[in-house]
Amino acid sequence: MNRSTARSQGQLGSLIVSAMFVLAGAVTLYDTLSYTDRDSRVFPQTVAIILIVCASISFIMRFIKPTGEGGFGQGIWWRRVLLISTMVLTCLVMPIVGFLPAGIIAFAGGLIAAMHDRWTLPNILIYWGAGGIIMLVFYTLFKFVLNVPLP
Repeated sequence: MNRSTARSQGQLGSLIVSAMFVLAGAVTLYDTLSYTDRDSRVFPQTVAIILIVCASISFIMRFIKPTGEGGFGQGIWWRRVLLISTMVLTCLVMPIVGFLPAGIIAFAGGLIAAMHDRWTLPNILIYWGAGGIIMLVFYTLFKFVLNVPLP
């Protein structure tokens, strides 16, 4: 495959992904209309509207002014696969094991995927300590302050 074919396929792929995100936002926005509690609509509607606006801007910009880069670009493929599979795994196990253990899975997979530096003991202690504190703060916030029922 020559370079211009790869660029046009990347361009097409970017347009398709942007359109899919606009569609996902529209479906989410439509789904929130069935929520009986008005307060429970606010967050999903806000996120759906932001998703539609940002994906529409991306689509329009890519359509009007195509760029040379498209698709995945440069990078390490296993990091992307690890991050996506970690998020899917977290969603699947959260109802079974609960919020905190699923959060640990998500944090560990994301950290491993994002860590480009060499692993040293100080790095491990700082990152895992900060992650633990963040997870506990979120758990406390949702469970006890906002009274959100968590699995």
